[in-house]
Amino acid sequence: YHLIMTSKKKEQTSFVSQFLPMDLKEAKQRGWEELDVIIVTGDAYVDHPGFGTAIIGRVLEDAGYRVGIIAQPKWDSVEDFKRLGKPRLFFAVSGGNTDSMVSNYTPSQRLRHEDAYSPGNKPGMRPNRATIVYSNRLREAYPDVPLVIGGIEASLRRFAQYDYWSDKVRQSILADTPADLLVYGMGELQILQIAESLDKGVPVKDITDIEGTVWKMEVKIWKEKKEEMLRNNIEIPSYTEVLHDKVLYSEAFKLTFDEQDPVRGRGIVQAHPKTVIVQNKPMRPLNEKELDHVYELPYTRSAHPSYKEPIPALDMARFSITTHRGCFGSCSFCAIVLHQGRTISSRSIGSILREAEGLKKIKGFKGIINGLGGPSANMYGMKCEKWEKKGTCTDKLCIYPKACPSLNTSHKKLIELMKRLREIP
Repeated sequence: YHLIMTSKKKEQTSFVSQFLPMDLKEAKQRGWEELDVIIVTGDAYVDHPGFGTAIIGRVLEDAGYRVGIIAQPKWDSVEDFKRLGKPRLFFAVSGGNTDSMVSNYTPSQRLRHEDAYSPGNKPGMRPNRATIVYSNRLREAYPDVPLVIGGIEASLRRFAQYDYWSDKVRQSILADTPADLLVYGMGELQILQIAESLDKGVPVKDITDIEGTVWKMEVKIWKEKKEEMLRNNIEIPSYTEVLHDKVLYSEAFKLTFDEQDPVRGRGIVQAHPKTVIVQNKPMRPLNEKELDHVYELPYTRSAHPSYKEPIPALDMARFSITTHRGCFGSCSFCAIVLHQGRTISSRSIGSILREAEGLKKIKGFKGIINGLGGPSANMYGMKCEKWEKKGTCTDKLCIYPKACPSLNTSHKKLIELMKRLREIP
């Protein structure tokens, strides 16, 4: 499945660099009476490739789907969730660029006084555990519409996980929500395959084969099909087991970590009291052409004009450029490996230069690119000769206790990129 081949560009001719609609009036200005996909997010709507909602929205739009955004809805009733009507295909839900509990609380569990992803830095614009709350409200408003959750909050809570805020082990977020599917990792390929399947009339309960997704199985069916399922998947300690045993919790996490590879990774099953969580193997990373395509979509690099106050997170990211994804550092305190993976996927120098040229046309640009990189800035263009065919190693880390000789750690391509960027007037 290739992202660029899916691109239909139905709406690109007259709507280049316009925001995705946030209300029905904006949708009708595009000639849309109905939306195909509606994305609900805990962040303000910023149309910049540093924001996950913008990327997923633009990728779907580029493939010809009519996409709308519900940003930071009021969650005390279903009314705000109805502002764009009922989507033809599905709702997509994200807590935002960060876990909502991290957005709302300090490490000492005090309420934050600021939220960089909200207008005017205003706190309290999203609920605690936003993905769960939004999903419940959407199911209440539209019981029959397929519901897909994703983003960092869902991705990192896809199995039973220790929750710092409550000091308890919580169920998989998919078990805690009425959602039908969970997308983990970088979700462009998954979201397009989900949209395509639903567009063809496939019932959402039958969409169980897309890599990089997680789905629910009835306990009764799991007991009947367990032997068959475990031919291609591994089972990790159940929620009930990890709830009471720290050693089994560690074992479950280690097994999950070891399978986080698109080449050699296997599916994973974890039983919960009322459902069984099934994770398909990880989705492959985007290749160079696909990454170039995603980051060269017509982002306005601005906040939606309905906002009267600035979005501080945009000020930090507006004139930055993403060069690659992934990190082979595997630091034990960091979430990147479980979300973006250990392998590095890089954009071409030509694509990055084109994006830099585009920055010159934006009001307020003063000739300074204030960010150039990815999760780990200096890994651009680096790779291991084994990744493509064998995947990442299971018996050793890439750079600890010392760099593996199979890993190309040359900064030659990064230095060339920086030199060529510096030559742009």
